[in-house]
Amino acid sequence: MATTNLSYYDKNTIPNAKDFRFGIVVSEWNPEITNNLHKGAIDALLDCGTVKENIVSWDVPGSFELVFGCKKMIETEKLDAVIAIGNVIQGETKHFDFVCEGVTQGIVDLNIKYDVPVVFCVLTDNTKQQSIDRSGGKLGNKGIECAIAAIKMAAIKNQGRTSTSVGF
Repeated sequence: MATTNLSYYDKNTIPNAKDFRFGIVVSEWNPEITNNLHKGAIDALLDCGTVKENIVSWDVPGSFELVFGCKKMIETEKLDAVIAIGNVIQGETKHFDFVCEGVTQGIVDLNIKYDVPVVFCVLTDNTKQQSIDRSGGKLGNKGIECAIAAIKMAAIKNQGRTSTSVGF
């Protein structure tokens, strides 16, 4: 269980995102969760200087499809980072395990194959309430936390190409 508010960040420790271009791929499954994560991510990117026109969002049917959506986005858009947003809630079958493992490994593979960081913003909770708590509820919004991670990773990706400091 998260022990801190997922929405907290200190803008003084985050690179300015005004020159970065971000992709967000969002699962349509559990839209009350994924839409909140998406909104949190966009709000944080804008708050940290990203220009609205530099945020590209695509929808995919479910979390399993995030990997292909991210791959196509990387191949067709010029991006500094991608955020994969999804939600998988434990059910009565092993489907949860297969989807979570597949999406996790797929995102790992994208991070290895491409020179564009893909940030894992997939809630894998036991209950819908846990997902609500992490998508704008009492524990904050994981979308915000992942947007901040995307900004930091975009800065690392571009290190040496710009004067942006990443704190190393």
